Amino acid sequence: METNCDDALRADGNAQKKTDDLARDIIEQIADKWSILVIDALGTHGEMRFSRLREHIGGVSQKMLTKTLRQLERDGLVSRHVHPVIPPRVDYRLTPLGNSLLDKICGIWDWAESHMTEMEAARQQFDGREKRADTSRSPDGATL
Repeated sequence: METNCDDALRADGNAQKKTDDLARDIIEQIADKWSILVIDALGTHGEMRFSRLREHIGGVSQKMLTKTLRQLERDGLVSRHVHPVIPPRVDYRLTPLGNSLLDKICGIWDWAESHMTEMEAARQQFDGREKRADTSRSPDGATL
């Protein structure tokens, strides 16, 4: 699948496939709901403990937050600092690479805020058409 990005136009053959595969892998990870929320929270509030991060995000299980943080750490987007105290205290913060991604996420967030009225209107229009189409069908699915 070709993309609309300029880099895709300059790459060729096998190099293009490698680039596409890597980009898809990265996008799959960072486009995850929890990853975006973690990056946003750390970008907004700076260094945070696990429990505070979980409270701030809301709705995320301990297991899912742990998995997300580990993946973000593996990708170099988040750093983890364990303080040598009892009980152990762990803080998370964005790395410079994570901060560079935060800038892009903010762009998407800004776009969503700018266009939410248009999207809501489109959704209502679509749902209205779907509702009308559903009422014009018989119970067996045939159009009346």
